[in-house]
Amino acid sequence: MTAERPRIPTRERATARPRPARAGGAAGGRSRTAPPRRPAPGRGPSGHSGPVRRLRRLQGRLRRAWDRPLTAYYLILGSGLLLTVLGLVMVFSASQIQALRSDLPSTYFFGKQLLAAGIGGGLLLLASRMPVRLHRALAYPLLAVCLVLLLMVQIPGIGHEVKGNQNWIQLGGPFQLQPSEFGKLALVLWGADLLARKREKKLLTQWKHLLVPLVPVAFLLLGLIMLGGDMGTAVILTAILFGLLWLAGAPTRLFAGVLAVAGLIGTLFIGTNPNRMARLECIGATDPGPRDQCWQAVHGIYALANGNWFGAGLGASVEKWGELPEPHTDFIFAVTGEELGLAGTLSVLALYAALGYAGIRVAGRTEDPFVRYAAGGVTTWITAQAVVNIGAVLGLLPIAGVPLPLVSYGGSALLPTLFAVGLMIAFARSEPAARAALAMRQPRMRQFYPGKRLARARRNTMRRRAERPPSGER
Repeated sequence: MTAERPRIPTRERATARPRPARAGGAAGGRSRTAPPRRPAPGRGPSGHSGPVRRLRRLQGRLRRAWDRPLTAYYLILGSGLLLTVLGLVMVFSASQIQALRSDLPSTYFFGKQLLAAGIGGGLLLLASRMPVRLHRALAYPLLAVCLVLLLMVQIPGIGHEVKGNQNWIQLGGPFQLQPSEFGKLALVLWGADLLARKREKKLLTQWKHLLVPLVPVAFLLLGLIMLGGDMGTAVILTAILFGLLWLAGAPTRLFAGVLAVAGLIGTLFIGTNPNRMARLECIGATDPGPRDQCWQAVHGIYALANGNWFGAGLGASVEKWGELPEPHTDFIFAVTGEELGLAGTLSVLALYAALGYAGIRVAGRTEDPFVRYAAGGVTTWITAQAVVNIGAVLGLLPIAGVPLPLVSYGGSALLPTLFAVGLMIAFARSEPAARAALAMRQPRMRQFYPGKRLARARRNTMRRRAERPPSGER
């Protein structure tokens, strides 16, 4: 007979604590299940991070990346170099047919652009290493040289006319110089230095000091450029002038007055020229017209339409075979859209947006007024020129004949633009936080191996890495 288990009263049974389960099973042969585990913090019932949590972490990482002191430095350097390399590729693709039609080697325009890019790369490196005070010292000599060259353009025998515009100086052989392109850089540096000096003396609150001599000198540059018939470059110089006045804190009434005067002069120049009036009529055109006056604008739209999403491939453009005028200069964006598609054109827009954002960031975070005005002027210059060029290709603006910055063919446009990019890199490096971050990235071995000992230590380190056996032989 088995012993009878004692009975527990109802009240005591309700308050009795359960026994812990044994390793081999619960008492009496009945198994007890462990309580469900609580999920880790930030995880769902399945144990994986939720999408909201991941998006928040990604947003935090992006915010921290944007707030780093070297973000503007890397954006300017990366976007500038990428646009230049893309420009070389597209010039090589878009200019071959033009060169062959002119009985020139197929790489003629590409070779000249590659040479200009090499010289411009040296200028970019030089400008990025120059201190700010040297940039300020360069402003007045550069402006004087540009004014002299613009006057020389109008002298018969020295100035050279290209497609109705006398804005070139023949340098000998196949090389020409367009001084108006360097006038953009001169206006940015000189205007920034002038406004910075007046700001230090607290004179910008007076209208006469805000306008004189900035506006008269800018109008002098505009007049010399318009004597050659280059309306597109005059538009970009006007945008630079407005950008400098805006950064200097010009009142709305003063800003509107200068804008009204510039608009009146522009209307006068456009209304008295039948060619410019015809360009205005081609905005949004979908048909070349009875006299083919909108041929270039319409075929630019055709090129973009042929590109679809991802393009026909490099070198596979159809419009560059004589249908689209100026495929390697003013309308290189159309060839880019035809060969690289919507993805390629959006990439170009993203690079310009990154460059513009970095310039605004540099101008907004600096305490140096010259850096603020110069960075804002360069940003206005490159952004406005890209908008005018791309807007003309899309049929949203009249064709102004300005090149796409860093992408279109033309050494006279590429050299000052690359110098301006180097100028922005120098400004981004001059920020105190950026200087500290760059100093921290120097090799720590400099503290222990100065001079020749550092080079010897590096050679020894490289030798040890070369003699180290592969991971499979350890």
